[in-house]
Amino acid sequence: MRLLLIIILCMIAELTSAQDTYKGLKDYYNDYFPIGVAVSPQALKGPEATLIEKEFASMTPENAMKMGPIHPEENRYYWDDADAIVAFAQQHNIKLRGHALCWHEQTPSWIFTDAKGDTVSKEVLLRRLKDHITTVVSRYKGKIYAWDVVNEAVADDPSKLLRNSPWYKICGEDFISKAFEYAHAADPDAKLFYNDYNTERPEKRERVYFLLKQLKKSNVPIDGVGLQAHWSIFEPNEQELRTALDKFSSLGLQVQITELDISIYPWEKFQRERRQGETDVFTSELETKQMEQYKMVFSIFREYKQVITGVTFWNISDKHTWLDYYPVKGRKNYPLLFDQNLKRKKAYGEVVKF
Repeated sequence: MRLLLIIILCMIAELTSAQDTYKGLKDYYNDYFPIGVAVSPQALKGPEATLIEKEFASMTPENAMKMGPIHPEENRYYWDDADAIVAFAQQHNIKLRGHALCWHEQTPSWIFTDAKGDTVSKEVLLRRLKDHITTVVSRYKGKIYAWDVVNEAVADDPSKLLRNSPWYKICGEDFISKAFEYAHAADPDAKLFYNDYNTERPEKRERVYFLLKQLKKSNVPIDGVGLQAHWSIFEPNEQELRTALDKFSSLGLQVQITELDISIYPWEKFQRERRQGETDVFTSELETKQMEQYKMVFSIFREYKQVITGVTFWNISDKHTWLDYYPVKGRKNYPLLFDQNLKRKKAYGEVVKF
């Protein structure tokens, strides 16, 4: 009986020791910047929730705080999913980023039209934008430390500065500065970001830089720029990444990597059907290339720790990512550091090897 008790006590001691020495991404990068992850309410229980607690110091709601899901009708908000994510973050002492207050997609159609279905005036649209931002930001004041205020306003067309979205068609460029002003008024302590993709590609980088420089010159209350970092094993290269970080930080802005994943496929802009014979096998060659890309970008991130104030992965594991649906629906991608069984991939080892 005494021997059995000793064995049990030894097992408990070993288990406690293992728990005490467990290091997640958040621990490896504790002296650099918070490592975050985009989450859905469904991930807040079970094995995914455990993984979030162990590995990450920050969270971003993937969809729950976008205008369409949280404000489906003019006089109705849907808070349940967003509230659940906020509660989980507070319970586990995890920082929280808000995403996204103004975007051309996942925006409810009512915001641009009146009761007759006609397009509203600039004054009406800005008032609606102010009401939305004020309501959402005020609800989570003190619980969300940073917001993606305006998302993807720069055009993909290199001959234009801003995307020809309904926001731009109705308000011109004023909707951008106004969105930041409304967010700052609702929570003066929150850090406010402009967020976009392909920010490392030279032609878009220059246009995003021009927009940010204009905002700074006009004393718009913007604190940082979010580089979405939907990258691949093919891009960006080291020089492109360094140039982007140098360029944006030269404006005195914080830089955050807001939506990181590294696809095994080349970037494609338009959604398409899967081609006949198109496979989605995660070969050892692809695994090696992904490891090398993750190693390179995190090595640079660490060099820029005085500039970068957060790195967030877009989804938790390869089990489910937005790249399983875009640009090719049904084609499996393997873009993250955890596999479909929530186990660490080899790329994880390269990220924490320093």
